[in-house]
Amino acid sequence: MRFVRFGAKGREQPGLVDAAGRLRSCVGVTPDFTGDALSPRALHRVCGTSVDALPLIEGNLQLGPPVAGIGKIIGVGMNYRDHAKELGSSLPAEPTLFLKATSALAGPDDDLVIPRSAQSVDWEVELAVVIGTAGVYIEERMAMDHVAGYCVGIDFSERDFQFKRGGHGFKGKSADSFGPLGPWLVTRDEIPDPHRLTLRLSVNEVERQHGSTRDMIFSVPQLIAYASQFMSLQAGDVILTGTPAGVGMGREPKIYLRAGDEVRASIDGLGAQHHRVVAA
Repeated sequence: MRFVRFGAKGREQPGLVDAAGRLRSCVGVTPDFTGDALSPRALHRVCGTSVDALPLIEGNLQLGPPVAGIGKIIGVGMNYRDHAKELGSSLPAEPTLFLKATSALAGPDDDLVIPRSAQSVDWEVELAVVIGTAGVYIEERMAMDHVAGYCVGIDFSERDFQFKRGGHGFKGKSADSFGPLGPWLVTRDEIPDPHRLTLRLSVNEVERQHGSTRDMIFSVPQLIAYASQFMSLQAGDVILTGTPAGVGMGREPKIYLRAGDEVRASIDGLGAQHHRVVAA
C-alpha cells in the first residue's frame, strides 16, 4: 500500500494512493501516520479497509512528508562502495551514523531553500527506512519486523557548514527543507527486497546519480540492529541509508546547487520528488 499525507503544510491529513493512482482520504480510518499508527497491526487495519469506499480527493493537492511526528532522523554516511570510491575513502568498518534535525523535514515537491551564506549545497538521494515498531538492542535477524515501510529521501547538505565550520557536521545537514521525504510511505510487503532498488537524481534534467541499493556496504537489517545498540528506535523514526556515487562534492570541478536549479529524484517503486531551488 502507498500511504500519503496531503493538504496545507502543518495541517496534512492521512490518505492513500489506490491501484489506479487516485488519492483517497483515510480520515476516520486512522488519525495520522505517526507513532503506534505505523505498527504492522495498525497499517494492516488501514490496508484492510475497502479502498473503493474511501472518499476520492480531487485536485492537485500539496503532499507533505508521508510520516508525521518523526522523533529522529538517523543518517548513514559512506554506505555505498561507489560513493566511497568517488571520494577516495576506505570502506568503513562500522556504519557511520549522524543525526539530522527534524526541522529539516519537507514534502516531496517543496522548494529547497539555500541558507544565507551557503555556497556548497549538495544532493544525496537515499532509501529512507521508516520504523514501525519500537525496539532497542534489536537482533539483525529480527530487524525487518521493525520496519513499517520505505520512502524516497534526499539528504541535502551544505558542505562548507559540514566540514569547515568546526564541530560536528550536523549543522551542514539540518537547514530547513534539507530533509524531504515522500511522496509515499510504501509498506514493507510491497518491496520484497530493499537491496535491489535503483536510485536516480538529476539536476536541471542532467542525471547526476544512478545507483543501486545492491551497492550498500551495510544492509537495512544491519543498520537497524547497529543503530539500536546506541539508542532505542521509536515508531516513526527514519533511517536514511546512504547515497550512491554522483554527489556534487565528488566531481572535479565540484558542482553545487544554485537558486533556479531543479532537482528530481526517484527510487524504484517508491515514487519521485521534484524540488525548485530558491534563495533564502
